[in-house]
Amino acid sequence: MTRPLADLMRPQNIDEIVGQTDLLGENGIVRRMVDSGNLSNLILWGPPGCGKTTIARALANSIDMDFVPMSAVFSGTADIKKAMDAARMNRDIGRNTLLFIDEIHRFNKTQQDTLLPYLEDGTVTFIGATTENPSFNLNNALLSRCHIGVLKPLCTADLLILLERAENFLGKPLRLSSDARTHLCKMSDGDARFLLNTVEYITNAKFKKDLSPDELDSLIQKRAPMSDKSGDEHYNLISAVHKSLRSSDTDAALYWVARMMISGQDPRYVLRRLTRFAMEDVGLADPNAMQIALSAWQIYERMGSPEGDIAITELVIYLATAPKSISAYKAQNASYRVARDTGNLMPPKNILNAPTKMMKNLGYGDGYVYDPETETGCSGQNCFPDDMERVSLYKPVERGFEREIKKRFEYWNSFRKK
Repeated sequence: MTRPLADLMRPQNIDEIVGQTDLLGENGIVRRMVDSGNLSNLILWGPPGCGKTTIARALANSIDMDFVPMSAVFSGTADIKKAMDAARMNRDIGRNTLLFIDEIHRFNKTQQDTLLPYLEDGTVTFIGATTENPSFNLNNALLSRCHIGVLKPLCTADLLILLERAENFLGKPLRLSSDARTHLCKMSDGDARFLLNTVEYITNAKFKKDLSPDELDSLIQKRAPMSDKSGDEHYNLISAVHKSLRSSDTDAALYWVARMMISGQDPRYVLRRLTRFAMEDVGLADPNAMQIALSAWQIYERMGSPEGDIAITELVIYLATAPKSISAYKAQNASYRVARDTGNLMPPKNILNAPTKMMKNLGYGDGYVYDPETETGCSGQNCFPDDMERVSLYKPVERGFEREIKKRFEYWNSFRKK
């Protein structure tokens, strides 16, 4: 074969495409476009190997349009204008053009804006493909002219269908046991291209016996877990960590942190976010959480991977099982808001120091009570500005250590009410 198997087997119309029923099913946006014969501008967003290019080519065939593929990695403004000139000539002779730009998020703002007038006057129908979140990486002007189609990784059942199609295309079964077939689909992690490339390798290797899952593992390098350290998947994973910890779902939190670690995320970033969680979400319900977080961070800095990884695991378990309270976080937000609203009010004179005679004459320190010398240890004196009503900012909850804090808080407030 002079072309890769994945290219040779590419579906020619949308009925041949496996999976993506949300887009291609009876009520899917792409299916409705084909049925109506009226193709709209479209952004296809999904992970590698899920069928973005295949759908674009199949649409061009289904509606009988000239297909013009480009890559934002290798193309620029001059290439766009050249393609548009050819599309205008096509339109003059009654042919419609589908312009497909892969990795569209790699175009800068100027290059994306270059497309706009051609989309406005219908010179081309445009389909862009991206692995990045369009709302973060594409101009609003371009997004407003396009529908968004979200593609998902293919499931194991979809990949098994694709595997059977590959065997029919090649005219012979693969040397894989039944368990190894399923294992190969799981190894592919939703990526049809990875699956078909592996099928091609197994076919060319001409194994003399059916491979078991373990033999397949030893021969085929597993698909690397999807991770980009700064893009959409990066934030998806850390969001899953936070939400799992917040829900006290220890096993899920361990899983998502493991996903981050094995995909090459910086462990220091993980530790920084876990430390933030200890402050913000566990808070004073368990004040030890911050110290545990800092200790885990310090242990990792001293030991590194893999020895220091267990400190991260222990921290995750501690945070997930700890009582949660955001009362300190709420108190911070409330105090900042009140401080901004009240401006530059002076503190009451009773709690001001009077280091000079003039300040004493002005009443600084008058009426101050040294609380530790009182019988109860709390005088109840006012510490807010004289011209400001007292506000309640910190509201402890009935969880963990904050139960004890709440008792103290109510005790001290009883003196202020008197």
